[in-house]
Amino acid sequence: MREAGINPDVISYNSLIAGAARKCLLSRSLDLFEEMIQMGIRPDLWSYNILMDCLFKLGKPDEANRVFRDIILSDLHPSKATFNIMIDGLCKNGHANNALMLFRNLQQRGFVPDIVTYNVLVNGLCKVRRLVAASRILKELEISGHVPNAITYTTVMKCCFRCKQLERGFEILSEMWSKGYTFDGFAYCTVIAALIKTGRIKEADYIIHQMQRSGIMLDMVSYNTLINRYCKQGRLDDALKLLDELEKVGLECDQYTHTIIINGLCIAGNIDGAQRHLNYMHALGFNNTVAFNCLIHSLGKTGQIDRAMKLFKSMEFKDAFTYTIFVHNLCRARRFLCASKLLASCLKSGFRTLKATERAVLNGLHRIGYTNEARKLRSKIQSARLRH
Repeated sequence: MREAGINPDVISYNSLIAGAARKCLLSRSLDLFEEMIQMGIRPDLWSYNILMDCLFKLGKPDEANRVFRDIILSDLHPSKATFNIMIDGLCKNGHANNALMLFRNLQQRGFVPDIVTYNVLVNGLCKVRRLVAASRILKELEISGHVPNAITYTTVMKCCFRCKQLERGFEILSEMWSKGYTFDGFAYCTVIAALIKTGRIKEADYIIHQMQRSGIMLDMVSYNTLINRYCKQGRLDDALKLLDELEKVGLECDQYTHTIIINGLCIAGNIDGAQRHLNYMHALGFNNTVAFNCLIHSLGKTGQIDRAMKLFKSMEFKDAFTYTIFVHNLCRARRFLCASKLLASCLKSGFRTLKATERAVLNGLHRIGYTNEARKLRSKIQSARLRH
């Protein structure tokens, strides 16, 4: 543009800032913002909105709030998009109370929220299980003249199920049906998962039938949700039937599906079957640490600590949970010296460990008379805490 004699304007810079923000390149976004000001180009509302959204996504709510204050001080008029970004960002960064306070403050100043604002706030409150507050906002939405959409109802319904307010969740389901809302696969699976979890299998089967009659095809996330619920209920045969079904409709299992099946086999006590499925999963090119962790934990619980050790050593990647699970199982097998070495290796790798795990190893070392080893391990734990 410059070579052609065309000067970039605020739209050009906003496009570049938005591109950098989508890649979470905060420093690049800030550099472009400063460059724009130095060139005498005044940032517009969207310049601030883009920057604020980027800061929230990177977990910097305080800095995002300062950008919001800059909008006010710059004599710009915040739009509904600005307020939606603020409310959504505060909720996603664990400040649901602040988001609700901002919403109320804006209402007092004459702000009329739209359906998007209500959905953003309801979703944020539901994520932190503020069911009472979310239900109140839903009621306000209905009174305001706006019509709650399927997203609003489904979000609150799912929160009801998470908070074990099952009957309230089913009331919302009935309300959706009575108002003629078209269910999507996510809404159906939310209800089915709740029914399966509470052992209401016949009702769950009825909802599945209703979903199939409506012509809704399950996606991979929906299949995984149902397979996971069946596995946790010990209905492994039903889970495997769904596995066959999803392959027939042309979907391919992802690593999460295989991990669910491995965990289900472990819950059912079929350790050898879980090991075979893990090998099959690995042969397909999937290398999920969670799947390994499930099997290591099951091997340890059943006293097969040597097999667990062999599997542990074969892992290409290990996380803090891998170490924690295996250390606890070594302690259960009274192999405290081995647990001590493994815990020290975990700390050296930079992972944080649970205090309960540390106590189990230290107490075990004292019980078998390895007080000197316990003293060395305690010193390593304290050094690791100082580093963190």
